[in-house]
Amino acid sequence: MAKLKVDPNPIAKAPTGIPGLDEITFGGLPAGRPTLVAGGPGSGKTLLGISFLVEGAQRYNEPGVLFTFEEKAEELATDVRSLGFDLNKLCDEKKLLVDYVHVDRTEIEETGEYDLEGLFVRLDHAIKQIGAKRVMLDTIETLFGGLKDTGILRAELRRLFRWLRDRQMTAVVTAERGENQFTRQGLEEYITDAVISLDHRVDEQISTRRIRVVKYRGSTHGTNEYPFLIDRDGINVLPVTSLSLEHDAPKERVSSGLTALDDMLGGKGFYRASTVLLTGTAGTGKTTLSAHFVNAACARGEKCLYFLFEESPQQMLRNMASAGIELRRWVDRGLLTFAAERPNRYGLENHLLQMHNAVEIHDPDVVVVDPITNLMAVGSHTDVRSMLTRLIDFLKNRGVTAMFASLTGGEHNLETTETLISSLMDTWILVAVDTQHDQRQRKLYVLKSRGMAHSDEVRPFRFTSHGIELLPLRKTPRGKARKRK
Repeated sequence: MAKLKVDPNPIAKAPTGIPGLDEITFGGLPAGRPTLVAGGPGSGKTLLGISFLVEGAQRYNEPGVLFTFEEKAEELATDVRSLGFDLNKLCDEKKLLVDYVHVDRTEIEETGEYDLEGLFVRLDHAIKQIGAKRVMLDTIETLFGGLKDTGILRAELRRLFRWLRDRQMTAVVTAERGENQFTRQGLEEYITDAVISLDHRVDEQISTRRIRVVKYRGSTHGTNEYPFLIDRDGINVLPVTSLSLEHDAPKERVSSGLTALDDMLGGKGFYRASTVLLTGTAGTGKTTLSAHFVNAACARGEKCLYFLFEESPQQMLRNMASAGIELRRWVDRGLLTFAAERPNRYGLENHLLQMHNAVEIHDPDVVVVDPITNLMAVGSHTDVRSMLTRLIDFLKNRGVTAMFASLTGGEHNLETTETLISSLMDTWILVAVDTQHDQRQRKLYVLKSRGMAHSDEVRPFRFTSHGIELLPLRKTPRGKARKRK
């Protein structure tokens, strides 16, 4: 990931261990202070807090106490077991203490003597029992749901947060979102040191979760909304604006898989860690060109990750085998991995997160996305460009060479149909079909390739039993390689 700016005089912070969240908070939550996490039902509040406690106990040697006012300890343990969190084991190891506190709202009396002394005694005992450094209270509405007097409410909230600060507890306190205010009580956000908002929205039947750091006293932080994903590994936040133009520009070249195409690119192929765009109408050979590229990379012993949005891996392998490109052997050797998804299964942000996670897991040298056009089904052209910008920055910072296939809508103005996307690419190769004398003829040319001499020829090509074959041109004064700046 790209480097983030840090505070010149940072306050002490407790890392959450949640991928991405420590980036947008520039190091974690304020150590020894309370943080409010607010969101609607199903937004991930409890899971974020539990992740904070579990990661603290396992990775940072900071035992934690979880006080739950809604779910019993056994229910919580069952809920998060599918995410790989074994709360019972941590409790047995004295790294975690989970305590269910039953609060009956009908028993809460609004008197001047109402206070939280009983909770403080119980919490203090739990903290001392395991030497806790982290605390989670889930959820705060249960404690104060029966109170109507805002004066008492504010006083008790202040006492609670002051009690946690005095004991230098790094605390996560969860709260439900209010209808016309940030929380139901409308007070918690003003007396905590940090506030994190979680949101789960549905737009055109596509679900997306987002996180935002609303405030953070004494520290700078990312201020945008960031998508996050809840999967089998828990919460994963993608800090989409933290990446910057700091990636290297290697001079090493990698083959396209076709000697004739390499010749059109200065005789050496693409730059490593560059981005390549293949555009053309249906049936022009974009996927086959991508397969040649992947086949050459695997033959060099490089790992490849191929994202498919149009066909299954088995169909892809069969089709390429019919063209003489045997990719199955690379799958068997663990050099080629396919990730196939229907575009409308997720929103764009979740697709980006899934791709981000796949790259982190497989650590490929080469990535192919085929086709990016299908993502238009779940977002506008501008949204897709925004997603691709973030994906490209991520790949470049990892030194990954990426190829993107894009389906164009017609034969006319092919050079202008991808203007919003092509500016992100280092090399742009266009494939098309001409009909001459009742026969279709495919052609290919390099529209741009930054930083290298490349041919301005329009080369015809054909499909053969061994893949794509670029055909020679008739002798002409034109067609010499030239340097484009």
